[in-house]
Amino acid sequence: MLLAAATAAGFWYQYQSFLSTPLNLNPAGEVLLVKRGSSVSSVLNTLESRSVTRLSWKWRLLNRLQPSTIMAGEYALQPGLSPPQLLDLLASGKVITYRFTIVEGWSLQQLLDNLGRDPVLLHTVVKTAELTGLDQMPVGHSEGWFLPETYVFTGGDKDIDVLRRAYAAMQFSLEQAWESRDDNLPYETPYELLTMASIVEKETSLPSERPDIAGVFVRRLQQKWRLETDPTVIYGIGENFDGDIKSNDLKADNPYNTYTRYGLPPSPISLPGVAALQAAAHPADGEAMFFVASGQGGHNFSVTLQEHNKAVQELLKNRASQRNNDPQYP
Repeated sequence: MLLAAATAAGFWYQYQSFLSTPLNLNPAGEVLLVKRGSSVSSVLNTLESRSVTRLSWKWRLLNRLQPSTIMAGEYALQPGLSPPQLLDLLASGKVITYRFTIVEGWSLQQLLDNLGRDPVLLHTVVKTAELTGLDQMPVGHSEGWFLPETYVFTGGDKDIDVLRRAYAAMQFSLEQAWESRDDNLPYETPYELLTMASIVEKETSLPSERPDIAGVFVRRLQQKWRLETDPTVIYGIGENFDGDIKSNDLKADNPYNTYTRYGLPPSPISLPGVAALQAAAHPADGEAMFFVASGQGGHNFSVTLQEHNKAVQELLKNRASQRNNDPQYP
């Protein structure tokens, strides 16, 4: 009996020492990826293969006394982590998170290119056509349907997971803008509002100007004017655009050339943010029918063509002066 008691005491001492002894982690810590459906045993096998721990009866006993349901994801294992703390961490779901930001004004192709370069996401989307019909997305054109925002994800998530969330967020934001829109706007469908918002997004980066830009375009539509906006022309040129709109580009007819065609283009031309959606839904009142860059980051708005031409000449004059004073000015 004494021998059995001594043996039991020895085992108990070893077990208590095991519980308090930190795992053999690198001084800088390590990252552990737990795949969906993994068991505690499979995770421990992975850690043993990395010489972080060694499997023995002690782990089996701990698993019996401290049963855990582990959560998938990437975990940061810090030096000093003990076996019970490891199980607590895996059960907590406190995984490493990452962020992917969709920038306002990106095109869909820019979004897909940047998703494809993300080093953490699993890449499943190869071409734009694969997005058609995504979660009941309208068939035919995917441009504009993903809300610019920062999305948090974890290791093991796919690019399509981010796209689904961005699409759902755009659906919600567009519905809000459509339901709260002003009366008598020249849009027949939420999609037309989305298209207008995408143009507003490309015309200015100043939040304060978006309602004014939208107001000009709404009045042009109401008065049966052509929109005559450069961003739609650039979108229509596509990959052949070299950074400079030429007179021939403005004359070349295509569905996105708002210098040759009336009304909105057939689809959005960018990914508009919430502010652009709200500007399209609530354009500023006024009489301005024209605007041109001020040369200082904003725009000058004009009611008459005469005023507009004067503002254009002033802009050209300022640019010429800047070129003379700064050879590096574009």
